[in-house]
Amino acid sequence: MAYRGGVPVNVEAVFRSETPARLRLWAVLAAGAAAALLLALTLVMAGVREQVRVIGLQAAPQAATAADLYFALSDLDAQVTRILLAGDSDELAGSRVDALGIYRDRGYQVDHDLRLLLTTDAEPAVVLRVMDGLTVYRQRVGQALTAPDSLGYWTQATNLLHLRILPDAARLREASTGRLDAAYRAKAAYESAGSAVVIVLGGALVGLLIQLQIWMARRFRRNWNPALVVATGLSVLLLAAAVLVLQLQSRQLADGRDDGLGPYLALSELRALGYDAAADTGRYLVSGNLSYYRDDFTGKAACLTGEAPCDTSATGGLSRLAGAEAAVRWAGYQRVHLRILNLADAGRADEATRLLTGIRRGDAAFDFAWFDASVAEVAGEREQDFARALRAAETTMTGSTVLPGAILTVVVALIPMAVRRRLAEYR
Repeated sequence: MAYRGGVPVNVEAVFRSETPARLRLWAVLAAGAAAALLLALTLVMAGVREQVRVIGLQAAPQAATAADLYFALSDLDAQVTRILLAGDSDELAGSRVDALGIYRDRGYQVDHDLRLLLTTDAEPAVVLRVMDGLTVYRQRVGQALTAPDSLGYWTQATNLLHLRILPDAARLREASTGRLDAAYRAKAAYESAGSAVVIVLGGALVGLLIQLQIWMARRFRRNWNPALVVATGLSVLLLAAAVLVLQLQSRQLADGRDDGLGPYLALSELRALGYDAAADTGRYLVSGNLSYYRDDFTGKAACLTGEAPCDTSATGGLSRLAGAEAAVRWAGYQRVHLRILNLADAGRADEATRLLTGIRRGDAAFDFAWFDASVAEVAGEREQDFARALRAAETTMTGSTVLPGAILTVVVALIPMAVRRRLAEYR
């Protein structure tokens, strides 16, 4: 048997014919892993970007619109009460004009919100039911403001609002909040599955490149292959960057919900509750001191101060959600409320009406507006917090579907470059 370098010639021939095939197999496997990783990254990043878009442009705006609708409807009825109490009094003409202006603006706001909700996937039947109820409500309000028997029409209007329209608006608000939560859950599940696939495929690519490097170094007794070193480094960098991007944008959007959108929606509910409670002060006078409205105010006030649980997502009261200043201002309004009720109970209805409808400091309308401005300011800040978080998440995702393609194209190009010279030795 012939030998070459101490190795049988036939054995050497087998290994020489086997080596190119194994080299090509390693290269094909590595390139295939890179292609699979590229496909997975493209699909995952595109999917996450779409879900960020759904949350930012559909689910979150819909939830905010539904919350705003409920708030505007609550204030609508409050302004009707102010208008009725001001009546034709010259002394209260300023209050009447102010209430009429706010009533008109809230009406535009309600109509705008309802139109927006009709263009979304909100429950159309409920939206249309609110529209129909609102038409009847406005008719009853118009009759209450012009007909001699204003109390009867006013009672029909306020009962319609509280027993039919507001419950439907609350249903829209809860449904839209549920869709928002579902969008976040779907995004989280997609990210988890996508991250797992990316890590598995990226790990496989890096493992194949390292194994190819080791095999070539041993088989050809040469130092590290520069092309494979660069390809491995780029793959590790891409894998780390992809995982970091997925985690970072997820954290940004979650923080935007927890610190921005969630508190904003809760504050919108508190504002609506505050307006409805303030309207109870006026309803007490219009109804001739009906005790129901005194008790109703007490329950809503306890929710606002956090002394009793709320039948809403706005838990914790004003101090936790809007800050100590808002709680202090609400306490100021409560003191005016008690003064008004005491005057009414003492038979001094005219004084109670002036205190309720006046727009000077110390009057109920002024003190409530001062309180509401504090809550509105914090709500605006929370809304901006979510907007900033959404922009940050969108910025984080910038280039997430383009850069992986560019980097992995370089990786795939480097693999044949790494094995080309070694294959040439067998030609």
